[in-house]
Amino acid sequence: MTKSPSESPRPLDHVVLPTADLALARQRLTALGFSVSPQGTHPFGTINCCVYLGDGTFLEPLAIGDKAAAGKAVSEGNVFVARDRAFRDAHGDEGFSAVVFGTDDADTDHGVFVAAGVSAGPRLDFSRPFVDGSGKSDQASFRLAFAAQPSADADAFFFTCERANVPAVDRSALQAHANGAQRVVEIELAACDVVAAGKLLATVARSKADGTGVPLANALLSIRNAPDAIGIRLETLVFAVNDLAATRALLVERAIEHDLKGRRLVVPAAPGQGATFIFEDLK
Repeated sequence: MTKSPSESPRPLDHVVLPTADLALARQRLTALGFSVSPQGTHPFGTINCCVYLGDGTFLEPLAIGDKAAAGKAVSEGNVFVARDRAFRDAHGDEGFSAVVFGTDDADTDHGVFVAAGVSAGPRLDFSRPFVDGSGKSDQASFRLAFAAQPSADADAFFFTCERANVPAVDRSALQAHANGAQRVVEIELAACDVVAAGKLLATVARSKADGTGVPLANALLSIRNAPDAIGIRLETLVFAVNDLAATRALLVERAIEHDLKGRRLVVPAAPGQGATFIFEDLK
């Protein structure tokens, strides 16, 4: 029987990569062969510069642009900024803090998370200006519902993102990347309790945990056992590329440290990058 949309696994929407310096993140990601968007400014003190992929997903390097505004947001109960601050306090300003899933009903998601005992706090609605590569601007609006493992305030968190208003701008130039990256096919996570982690992720992703992890509509969450992890640790992003040899040639030309492991190019995490990046030829 075909699943109805309400029963199907959610899609990956984007990932959040905290950084101390947005300019450093832009420099690093550009060196890796990604096209990076102009700066985006949130109304609660954080700023980003995104990498948009061809399937509509994206990477969100995140920095603090206004410490006073961010502090005010935390005091007012803004879960996004509070979780970002807790992550930085525990792990430093560089890393991989959140995985975000697409939804068309953040209100219902919040109710599900509360009922399951995994809500990370109240929902958040916000809007921010969006500018494309040509300088054309529009307003982007979002509705977020948050989840996390109980008593793991400083570790990875997860949320669903309802795109209440999608900017009417052309992203095609930003979706073309010199490294050939097309989409994220896998996110690798580590957990001290794989079963508990799988249960949480299955709830948020509206999916089922199996022996390999939690399948999404457009990617896979892989969970490995790591006794040293506290809660869930986000580690690696795996990108599908259209020509692995060309991707490797770019990394060599730009003196980017990497290892070739079979059909995978592994680039260790670095300042401005946040996570280990793996480029994989899926042809």
